[in-house]
Amino acid sequence: MEESLWNDDMMKIIAVTTYNNKLYKDYAHRFEKTYNWDFPYTVYNEDDGMLEAIPECKAFVERNKHRFEGKNFLKDYWQDGVRFCYKVYAYTHAIMQYQDLDGIIGIDADSVFYKKIDADWIKKHIHRDNCMMTYLGRPNYSECGFLYFNMKHPDIQPYANRMKSLYDTDGIYNLKEQHDSFIWDYVRKEFENRGTKNYDIGDGKMGHVQARSILGTVYDHTKGPRRKAAGKSAEFKL
Repeated sequence: MEESLWNDDMMKIIAVTTYNNKLYKDYAHRFEKTYNWDFPYTVYNEDDGMLEAIPECKAFVERNKHRFEGKNFLKDYWQDGVRFCYKVYAYTHAIMQYQDLDGIIGIDADSVFYKKIDADWIKKHIHRDNCMMTYLGRPNYSECGFLYFNMKHPDIQPYANRMKSLYDTDGIYNLKEQHDSFIWDYVRKEFENRGTKNYDIGDGKMGHVQARSILGTVYDHTKGPRRKAAGKSAEFKL
């Protein structure tokens, strides 16, 4: 990552997202068209270089794509480890690759941006020096359409390695659920049990927690078929 992208006194932050060519046509084009945050973003495209850059991801998909056969895309999502593996491999790859940064934002490609924010906004509302990551907590599992990783925290590299290892070894299939939100939470709690602190910006309630959070004042996460079709969340009020 080029140093010229930041001034000397700026926090060095990037955003990371992932999609494939079909998803770009379906909705991720809105991400690229509206992205206006004051730091660069990088895309891991499953159809354009990602699987070559991360061969472990390709191997995981090939080993496990049979596991979801005969199941329902919507009803059985919690068992779909392959569908949600790309985000994990993309984010952990970025964490391992860009160790000179201050922060990495992992954000879903079905996001639509409205209000421009900068590193000072992140420092005020999202980043905490003593916390490894920032997340949107809910009673069942976190809303992981947005994750923030504190790249200066001593536990962030071990956290990324532990996440990746659960996929590299197919260890996620020994857990109760296989979607990425459950896995991010599972490993986060492992670290919290050892004393690692994390920052929950959710309200602890079910539903569209992102829209109710501070993040809902700057962008809309159009999660789910209904919101994607509309191009906007009904809960988004900006």
